[in-house]
Amino acid sequence: MGIDLDQAFAFAGQHRQGVLATLKRDGRPQLSNILYLARERYSVRISVTDGRAKTKNLRRDPRASLHVTRGDFFAYVVLEGTAALSEVAEAVDDPVVEELVAMYRAAQGEHPDWDEFRQVMVADRRLVATLTVSGAYGMLGG
Repeated sequence: MGIDLDQAFAFAGQHRQGVLATLKRDGRPQLSNILYLARERYSVRISVTDGRAKTKNLRRDPRASLHVTRGDFFAYVVLEGTAALSEVAEAVDDPVVEELVAMYRAAQGEHPDWDEFRQVMVADRRLVATLTVSGAYGMLGG
């Protein structure tokens, strides 16, 4: 069911957990449970790790869908769009790490040890996937 994009994005913005669907080489979906941040209009940011299946898939084919469900499972939206990938975090003070810090603050507040957080982002080879949402479907009733 098609739904209004503004309503779908507002619903997704009330949540932080979802399932990201990317496309494997053979065309079948690769599904990953993720945490995300949906603050800017029609833009969803996700911290991903270089080398993981979803990251490899997005490099090959940037089309993706994000499924978000309400806790009672009776309302959901699927946001469809195209993902862009940042550079991989290479140093504790590079722009990617700064964006990951900003994302963490927006979603969780202050971290107990920012130095450790920054080091982990580099060690994990983190980057940011930004899904630009162009369509949505789902069911918001109930």
